[in-house]
Amino acid sequence: MRIRGDHTLLAIEGRLDVRSAADARSVLHQAVDYGLGDLVLDLSRLESWDATGLGVIMGTHRRAGRGGRRLVLRGVPAQLQRLLVATRLHRILAIEGYVPEAFAAEPAVSSAQ
Repeated sequence: MRIRGDHTLLAIEGRLDVRSAADARSVLHQAVDYGLGDLVLDLSRLESWDATGLGVIMGTHRRAGRGGRRLVLRGVPAQLQRLLVATRLHRILAIEGYVPEAFAAEPAVSSAQ
């Protein structure tokens, strides 16, 4: 995992999982604590994640809110967007470019008789 950026825009590359969670948490929390305004987290190069990685994102979201900031997710991979919808976290997190219709259940197909 690699995180690049500053206190207003960070990009995560690689895996955000149990092995990288502590380092990611440290960098993200430092960005929240020392920046102003929205903190944009670009996930377009995120290859994989697990529940621990998702917990890091949620913890950063809560920390940002307590500090009067907002965490904005950018470039969220489609698979992660589907997970956020399934867990209803898309209602809590700010997701740039989120299109709810793209992840709605497809209508049932009726058979003609």
